[in-house]
Amino acid sequence: MMTESLLLMSGAVFTAYVLDLVLGDPVALPHPIVYFGKTISFCEKRLNKGTYRLLKGAVVAIGLIAMVYLLFYFLMYLSAKVNPWLTVMLTCLFFFYGLANKTLIKEGIAVFRVVENEGVEAGRRQLSRIVGRDTSQLSEQQIKKAALETMAENLSDGVVAPVFWFVLLGVPGMMVYKMINTLDSMIGYKNDRYLYFGRVAAYVDDVANYLPARLTALLMLVVSCSYRALLFVFKFGNKHSSPNAGYPEAALAGILNVQFGGPNVYHGQLVDKPYIGKVDRTLNYSDVRKTVYVNHAVTTVCIVLCVIVRYIIQW
Repeated sequence: MMTESLLLMSGAVFTAYVLDLVLGDPVALPHPIVYFGKTISFCEKRLNKGTYRLLKGAVVAIGLIAMVYLLFYFLMYLSAKVNPWLTVMLTCLFFFYGLANKTLIKEGIAVFRVVENEGVEAGRRQLSRIVGRDTSQLSEQQIKKAALETMAENLSDGVVAPVFWFVLLGVPGMMVYKMINTLDSMIGYKNDRYLYFGRVAAYVDDVANYLPARLTALLMLVVSCSYRALLFVFKFGNKHSSPNAGYPEAALAGILNVQFGGPNVYHGQLVDKPYIGKVDRTLNYSDVRKTVYVNHAVTTVCIVLCVIVRYIIQW
């Protein structure tokens, strides 16, 4: 019975992986991350003002994280009581919602295609869909560089980290991570508006991504067999302004032998990021194709490891 249950759950994970490869984020279907974002926005507009902003932001962040964990814990618990097949279907559904590899790759390719076929201004608009930085003054080279950096960083945020937390805590863990990541992407900025209100959300996101970011870099090294990438990770990984983003970005910079980083404007504030790498060569479409291969390979390995580890700890 245990073996049958493990096989069913493994099938649910692989099915979700294939669905993500084929469909990406289903814009026509209700998505839990959309509701996470709406809830965060509702709380922020009403509480991010006046005094005690740090305390109010902490209550919002911790409260929403706890709420999501309890909601999905009881949902999965009740589904197991009702029918094991319902648990399998919900696992498949929410694992599918938790992955973001297809959409990440699609958006990264689109930036390169648009900037090369339609020009810099169109490329800036396309890039603004996936990054938090100000894109209005970026050159073609900077646009392409930002797209590749985002593909590296979001390989951790959109694939490895959700799967990592699924392995540890199941569907509730995966959905909690998505809430943490959404909180950080919406209020975890060091500007006048969010400096205090979003501080706890940003800190929790740093903690949640600490191991996944480094695991992402390791998997990138493995699938690329790049010794230079290994050197980049050790030399530049901890130089980034983020305690986590530098590791996958350094790995990709080493794989491609390019230079990432440098100063950028985020929400009206200049962030002076250190450079990763020294070869500031012209980027081209072959770079995004190689990045796509790395992302697909890391995702595939990650899914296989997820199933193996869950087997070991007995689903």
